[in-house]
Amino acid sequence: MREWTASQGGVWWDEDGLALIEQTLLPEEYRVLRPRTLAEVADAISRLAVRGAPAIGIAAAYGLVVALDEAAPSTAPEAGRLLDGAAETLRRTRPTAVNLAWALERVLAEAGAHAPISAASYRAAVFGAARELAREDRELCRRIGLSGVEALGSARRILTHCNAGALATGGYGTATAPLYLLHERGEAVSVLADETRPLLQGSRLTAWELHRAGIPVRVTADGASGALMARGLVDAVIVGADRIAENGDTANKIGTFNLALAAAYHGIPIYVAAPFSTFDPKTPDGSAIPIEERAPEEVLAFAGRRVAPEGVTSLNLAFDVTPHALVTAFLTDQGVLRPPYPASIARLSRQGVS
Repeated sequence: MREWTASQGGVWWDEDGLALIEQTLLPEEYRVLRPRTLAEVADAISRLAVRGAPAIGIAAAYGLVVALDEAAPSTAPEAGRLLDGAAETLRRTRPTAVNLAWALERVLAEAGAHAPISAASYRAAVFGAARELAREDRELCRRIGLSGVEALGSARRILTHCNAGALATGGYGTATAPLYLLHERGEAVSVLADETRPLLQGSRLTAWELHRAGIPVRVTADGASGALMARGLVDAVIVGADRIAENGDTANKIGTFNLALAAAYHGIPIYVAAPFSTFDPKTPDGSAIPIEERAPEEVLAFAGRRVAPEGVTSLNLAFDVTPHALVTAFLTDQGVLRPPYPASIARLSRQGVS
């Protein structure tokens, strides 16, 4: 098995087909999943074996190819009907992540535009669209990194939450992209990574990939951010996003809103790093973003052992919404977006960025 690098990301397609890093096993075990059925792809997305908005979109796009290979339709109309059903199955796996639906719609539209005359040509069109989406994601992550380097200025002590790193994308990450670029340039950047309860993506995933890249990283408790800022240990906060509303309200991993409040109190900039596909013009503000509620057991147990009293349940919201007024700037593949966000987002949208 080849050595993993940040440029590879959390999902790719090679000579053996679709490959997904089994992120639920990190950091103890590095395992690559090889899903061969639509159900296996959907399961990997649902249980967070692959996670992060861009990586979810890429996995879903390639999942359409897997669905065609599994069913082996004999005609183009049959392939088209199969793809519609497969897309609906994948769309239901993670309702908050707008990149998933966006990626599916894009691949279906591009494949349909080629008016395939056979099942084989349909498969080739779908695969080509999915591969191009993955290539573009790697490139746009580098452009997000350039936006971040510009916005950060001299800030080098960065606090981040959850994992918006290379594992969550097709390569380099969104929130981590500026860090990788600065590190490549020999800059002395360091990171405080929130553990990110309840699934610990910060301590398991962000710390894992940054440490492998040689970037100094320390894991902190989610509730420590205010104290760290008060001690002068944080220059800036960078987080990712699963959906950004038309007005700039941002859905991200639960705990981001608290982090933004602490940053605002201490006068510390907080940047949201995301590709333009994460901006959802169909969602006017944060109140319209669907918030996924996950299984209570994720909060009630730790490492498979129950830590809450029997008979007690939990309210396990996977995401929260940070109001746009708390966001210093958005780091995108098309540059840095600053307030007023309804206007800057609309300008970018009118440019036809996909």
